[in-house]
Amino acid sequence: MICKHDNSIVVVLMLAMLITSATAQLNNGVMSPPANNRPPRLENVGIEQHLDAQVPPDLIFRDETGKTVKLGDYFGRKPLILNLVYYNCTMLCGEALAGLASAMRLVKFDIGNEFDVVTVSFDPRETPEMAAAKKKDYVARYGRANAAAGWHFLTGQPESINALTKVVGFQYQYDAKSNQYAHATAIMVLTPQGRISRYFYGVDFPPKDLRMGLVEASQGKIGNAVDAVLLYCYHYNPDTGKYGAMVANILRLAAAATVLIMGIFLFILWRLDLSVTRKKRNDDGGED
Repeated sequence: MICKHDNSIVVVLMLAMLITSATAQLNNGVMSPPANNRPPRLENVGIEQHLDAQVPPDLIFRDETGKTVKLGDYFGRKPLILNLVYYNCTMLCGEALAGLASAMRLVKFDIGNEFDVVTVSFDPRETPEMAAAKKKDYVARYGRANAAAGWHFLTGQPESINALTKVVGFQYQYDAKSNQYAHATAIMVLTPQGRISRYFYGVDFPPKDLRMGLVEASQGKIGNAVDAVLLYCYHYNPDTGKYGAMVANILRLAAAATVLIMGIFLFILWRLDLSVTRKKRNDDGGED
């Protein structure tokens, strides 16, 4: 009984933290603009969310060893993180890969165990050798055992690249003067079946959001009871690509926890009172 009582207190403390977070978000007054707003002269560059779209499993690429693979080879077992970069990028792509590696280090789930990562170059000129060099670098940055088995770096032909970028809403354009691509940055979380579950924008990915996205994409097959509570209390906002507090759900859960704790407290008091009454009766009987 004491163990249940302690666990209830922990839940209420966590709920109090969630309520504080929700209140702060509501009081923030300034909403972030949608992550896919496009600056002038870059009308063809951005990310258009295609939530629940099926990534074609039959698209053919080559992995970092030069082996021909299909995207469907990575489906069916666990949720995936998909990100589109090009390996010769001198600006955003390196930042995005570094940010992803840093965020994944702060999530207890391991690449290759609870989820996989598929990094695809959208430059058809790039080679498996370039993919292998990037893989070596970023797997080392991630720094966990067996990650190489779950983080795949792919290159491909224009037909496969174009089909993939179209499905996921990744829009970019080539600048011949600089020999670089103009593009936005995001990662997509896919279900084990290859359907798009979540988009996270930028080059820094909050570990909390990343973890919740993976748990949600797995339909609860990974994670724990705390993750279930967080997913009940937080809701994904496709406009910002982040999870925000659901105040109504937090309050409902807090009310339920309060009733539970009060019930436990009253039960303990009743048991104590019953014990005292029995002891008094026994003492009175002894005196007789």
